[in-house]
Amino acid sequence: MTEEQVSFWRRNRWLAWLAGSVLFLLAVAAGVVSVVLHHAEPYVRVRIVAALEQHFHARVELDSFHMSLTNGLWAEGKGLRIWPPDSAAQPTPGSQPLIHLAEFRFHAPLHYMQGGPIRISVVQLKGLEVDLPPRSRFALVSHDTANAKESQSSGTGLLQFKIGSIACTGARLMLETDKPGKQPLVFAIARLTLTDVSSGGTMGFKAELTNPRPKGTILTRGSFGPWVVDDPGATPISGDYNFEHADLATFRSIAGTLDSAGHFQGVLRNLTVDGETRTPNFQLSHFANPLPLRTRFHARVDATNGNTWLDPVEATLGHSHFIARGEIVRVAPARNGSVIIRTGGHDIDLTVNVDRGHIEDFLLLASRSTTPLLTGPVTMKTSLQIPPGSASLRERLKMNGDFLLDEAQFTSAKIQDRIQELSLRAQGRPGDVKTADAEQTTSTMQGDFQIANGVVTLPALQYTVPGAQINLKGTYHLEGGAMYFLGHARMQAKVSQMVGGWKGLLLKPVDRYFQKNGAGTEVPIHIEGTRENPDFGIDFDRMKTTSAQRPGGP
Repeated sequence: MTEEQVSFWRRNRWLAWLAGSVLFLLAVAAGVVSVVLHHAEPYVRVRIVAALEQHFHARVELDSFHMSLTNGLWAEGKGLRIWPPDSAAQPTPGSQPLIHLAEFRFHAPLHYMQGGPIRISVVQLKGLEVDLPPRSRFALVSHDTANAKESQSSGTGLLQFKIGSIACTGARLMLETDKPGKQPLVFAIARLTLTDVSSGGTMGFKAELTNPRPKGTILTRGSFGPWVVDDPGATPISGDYNFEHADLATFRSIAGTLDSAGHFQGVLRNLTVDGETRTPNFQLSHFANPLPLRTRFHARVDATNGNTWLDPVEATLGHSHFIARGEIVRVAPARNGSVIIRTGGHDIDLTVNVDRGHIEDFLLLASRSTTPLLTGPVTMKTSLQIPPGSASLRERLKMNGDFLLDEAQFTSAKIQDRIQELSLRAQGRPGDVKTADAEQTTSTMQGDFQIANGVVTLPALQYTVPGAQINLKGTYHLEGGAMYFLGHARMQAKVSQMVGGWKGLLLKPVDRYFQKNGAGTEVPIHIEGTRENPDFGIDFDRMKTTSAQRPGGP
């Protein structure tokens, strides 16, 4: 063996020995790190719990926590529960934590400035549930107590972390109420991202909410915080939202596809919302006549009792404009033992002012027929109530108000012809009946009305056409169009003038029997039948009774 070969062998032997030594040291270091991590995990877990207790002024529980130094610092935990500030040392049966987190994990590089924070780009959360009790159930933590806790936790040796963002999947926010019979508000959040994360500061957020009723997805972004430890329901929040392709058929009695966009601001328990909605095919599912509906609204949402105040809602249905104000209350089911005596849902109580309406829009919406009974401008003021329940909207709808229908025309040629004939004869122009254009005759209706159980009740309807005034009272059924009305018709002309010709001359002696209260003729009438086949008639029996009661009658 040459000297060079010996030298080469010696160099490689030392290299092999050095490599083996390094591998051995790495193995030992890995074992040491594993042991250190194994013993450090309980310590870090304790420090995490202590830091959260100090921040939230509440009891905190963490089921498990693990760390790893593979390619940086990896950490994950499971079963994190943060209880309300007034919670006792041990939870009472049935009590719920303020925050429950199924899992969390994050990764951070091991290189950082000495004395500076470890920078974490993203913290991943899964299964976050926030349950906010009403303010009345919060025992506020005094500033002295808070300061004491701050002092207790100051000066800890725990490493400081700086978080870039928090990404959460499968979150749920529930805002409870202390009002009996009122349901809490529950928001299912499919995805949530928080940015500019800092302790005690305002964070940016972007979220995708799954809205169950009406079914659809809400995309929203804005700012949240700072978190109010003593009362999380008072935490500020503001932002914009976009709600597209919501299926209104999720509700039992209506249908259509709704799009909405707007802005909200306030605190979690008291939000002010301004927005617009567009529903090109709004319909009452029982009647299935779609009409375009657009609204612009200002609302206040009080999550402590689940109420929503609308003040106002400016809406356009078809070509009709109206303004509504009132509240929508979430009502919980009521039980008597195992029997449900009241279904849950929404209790709607509004006042509606139709200032620029068209009667055909409302008749189409509440009819199976594609041809409305009447057309013409209408104004109306009414209350509107829809209690929750399993019955159809037609059966639950209640209205009480008054209306004025001007320049009205019937779409039925048969009815309009009869209206035209009534008007001409009432003016003493029977000779024009066959030649006049029925479409030139318009009428006016006004009076009070009530709607309940699908029946329109008109206690004092005044119907006016040129030459005649008809006062009626009766009912009209929204389903099927059945009607029954009784009343009196007052005409300007006398009976003989209404008939005309030689027959009118023969009737002159009886004119005096029909003259009453300044009218040329007044007769009792009835209208009955259906919307498609109405029957108009004079009640001769009532006329005889009335005549017999007149002083000097025959």
